Formats: sequence, C-alpha cells, structure tokens
Amino acid sequence: MRHISAHDIEAIALGASVYGTGGGGDPYVGKLIARNLMQRHGDVALIDIDALADDALVVSVALVGAPAVAIEKFPSTQQMVNALGAMEKFLNRRATAVMCAEAGGINSTIPFAVASQTGLPLLDADLMGRAFPEIQMTLATLHGIAATPMALSDDKGNSVVMQTTTNLYTERFARSLANDMGGGACVALYPMTGAQARVATIPGSLSMLQRAGDVLLRARRDNDDPVARLIELIGGKPLFTGKVTDVQRVTAGGWTRGTASLSAFDDALGARCQVRFQNEFLLAEIDERAVATTPDLIALLDVETGEPVTTELLRYGLRVTLVVFPCDPQWRTPEGIALAGPRYFGYDADYLPMSLEERR
Repeated sequence: MRHISAHDIEAIALGASVYGTGGGGDPYVGKLIARNLMQRHGDVALIDIDALADDALVVSVALVGAPAVAIEKFPSTQQMVNALGAMEKFLNRRATAVMCAEAGGINSTIPFAVASQTGLPLLDADLMGRAFPEIQMTLATLHGIAATPMALSDDKGNSVVMQTTTNLYTERFARSLANDMGGGACVALYPMTGAQARVATIPGSLSMLQRAGDVLLRARRDNDDPVARLIELIGGKPLFTGKVTDVQRVTAGGWTRGTASLSAFDDALGARCQVRFQNEFLLAEIDERAVATTPDLIALLDVETGEPVTTELLRYGLRVTLVVFPCDPQWRTPEGIALAGPRYFGYDADYLPMSLEERR
C-alpha cells in the first residue's frame, strides 16, 4: 500500500489522458474534482491487488455518458457517493475497496475523489487497461463477471439500481438512463470479490498511469522529446505527424462520434490521415489504408508537449503525432477482438495487431 496525495494527481491525470485514447472524458475535469476532494478529505490509500481477501467486495465507480457533457456540467461529488451508497444498500454490504472501471480519462481520477471522501482504499488495477466507449468492454466480461447490479445517480438526487441478464443489456439500458439523467450519470458497477478481481483486472495500471505522466512532465522540464520518451516507456510506434485540418463531431446516443482529418508535414509519410472515433479513437487510416485499430491504443499527442488530445477538444490547426500503443494481451484473443475490435464498431477493417518486436 502507498498513499497518493493531491499533488500526485497531476501526473496520474496526464497519464490517464494517454491511456484514454482520446476518450474517457476530459482528464482536466477529473483532476480538478480529485484534487479538490483530496485536499479536503486527505490522501488515498492505493492498494495492491494481492492485499485483497478472496471475499472482499470491490466496486468500480465511473461516469457514463458523452464525454462532452462532463465539460459543460461537472458531476457533483455527492452524486458519485450516492451511486456507491445505492450499490451498498442493494447488496446490504459495505465495499472493501473501490476501483477504476477503465485506465483512461476522467474515469481514472474520479475514483480518487470517491476514495478520499469515503475513506475507502483504491485498488491499483482496472478492468480495461485503456478506455473503451461501452460498459461491456471489460476483461470482467471476458471472464464471465456481470456488470450488475449497477447503480446510477444523477445530479438531482435520483438513484436507480438495475439487474440485467447480460453486460450488453447493461450498456443499452445504462446509456438510455444516462440520457434521461441529462446526458451523463455517476455509476457504481461490476461488484466483484477479491478472488474475481485477481483474474479480471489489469494489476498495477494506476501506477503505470503515474509513470507515463511523470515521463511527459520530466521531458517537458528537460526540453526533451516527450513523444519519444513516452514510446520508450510504454512501447509502440509513431505512425503519422501533421496538422489537424478538419473535425467532424456529433454527440448522439450517449457518445461523441466523428472523424479527425490530418495533413502530413512530410508527404513521404502519407499525405492524408483520418482518425475515426466513438468517444475513443478506434481506427486510423493513412491514404485510405487502415494502419491501426482498436483494441490497440491510438493516441494523438501534441508534437511539442506530448499532451494527449481528447476527441472533444480536437480542433483545426493542432500539430499532432499519431501513435499506437499495444493493448493488454487478453484483448488480442478471438473473444477480445469480437468484444472490442474494429468490426464491432461497424468499420470494414480487421484488427491490425502491433508486431511483438514493436512492443516492450
């Protein structure tokens, strides 16, 4: 166990924006919320997964809905605690620890706020190893663990607890409820035992977020190349460098969907690039040829600072490098690709795994 202070959130939020692959919500919003709560309620105990008893109750806490909603309407801290409380009341049991549903974006920092306010420890693990746009896209689903009971809470004090037959139904119903709750909701979901958490999570993922953020901050301070240092730490490769020339983006059905178009600085690397997204970047094409796909991590990084650019903050003129990072090996199985590969999202492309020699 180690303690995370409000000061540490800077690096964690920055690393979370890398693993958010363009989605997961604006990490700046999550950073502000987590810092505020931790300054008021104290540090968070980050615990290793091996510290959990087999019968411990671990509950994930997160936001559901279009990422742009959280920018316009900050979720209240009470709203987050209400969702956890509704889950505990339904189960008639207090949670042993809370956990991040995904290692990316705002959902990597919101749990720090909940842990600080409730005094619960936070598990150094998550269910994805990145951010994904849909609730069922977790390692828990691959291991047959239900997302429900799931509690949703809005900013008016309403709470709903649902029980579904499949995690896909959980996604459908939660998306509908989140829309009725103003476009987004705070949720508590995937309650599981310590024994289940040991097989259905990616251990040490929050520590990895902090290391990634520290690398970017250190590179900026030392006038080093932040993109190169990040690739050195995580593994992966740059695919394209250029300027954002157009962004087509809509918020519909509880997601931010669209396409970013880039023009290369060096025509030898390919004249045009398009990056398609549904909350997260899911498919990258250079001159109409797919070069990277989900479930690998696709990120757009500012060429000067290494700052990851989220889908809702994309705009004309940004100078970025398109980078692909390797996903967790469990996503490379046939089951993982069926759950979160490019064809699930309707793209006419097969999964393009990074070669092993490109991984670290």
